[in-house]
Amino acid sequence: MFRIELSDSALDDLRSFRKTEQVLILDSVETFLAHDPLVETRRRKPLRSNPIASWELRIDQFRVFYDVDAGAEVVLIKTVGWEEHNTLYFRGKEHQL
Repeated sequence: MFRIELSDSALDDLRSFRKTEQVLILDSVETFLAHDPLVETRRRKPLRSNPIASWELRIDQFRVFYDVDAGAEVVLIKTVGWEEHNTLYFRGKEHQL
């Protein structure tokens, strides 16, 4: 079982969401990333090289970007945002991957 860690940036991102959205995101992270976070699924996919993270977890319109240290069995959540009309937002600001 992998340990889930959140970066300071991810914690700030989560604070920008409503409480019910925070609970949904955190529960989904625990459900979908605690076991086999490096296996591609409908919700999880590896990303092309980018400065944010190497993996993406999709939870409805929310996007969780993370890296995995398989040796230490740690999943590091780097940032959390949402997608609207194929545009990605972090803390209310548009962002490109």
